[in-house]
Amino acid sequence: MTQAQLLRFQEILETKQAAAAQRLTQSRHQISVERCADVLEETSYDAERELALTNLSRDSDVMRDVRAALQRVEGGTFGVCLSCADAIGLKRLEAVPWSPFCIRCQEAADQDDAETPELLSEVHTDAA
Repeated sequence: MTQAQLLRFQEILETKQAAAAQRLTQSRHQISVERCADVLEETSYDAERELALTNLSRDSDVMRDVRAALQRVEGGTFGVCLSCADAIGLKRLEAVPWSPFCIRCQEAADQDDAETPELLSEVHTDAA
């Protein structure tokens, strides 16, 4: 990977991190518990709160993955699969720049539920 490509991915990751941080802040504000005498309105509040919690969880996961990718950029290991140490294809990085795995290892992890938590916990531990 060239230095120019690395800098471009770093910019993409930093932009994604800023956007995720903004969405996290918005989602946190939407979680407030509001009570209402109207059962239908209460149900609506519950649905909105549930959606906000789902968004918060998703954005937290993305933020953690992006931070880990930025650490790999700083450490000089960005674009290298954490599982097999092969280069992650540019097409994959274009699609998911925070991806810690090459497509082959990601597919294997997706098929083998027993290994996925171990692989992902290593990625998330590095980001902390």
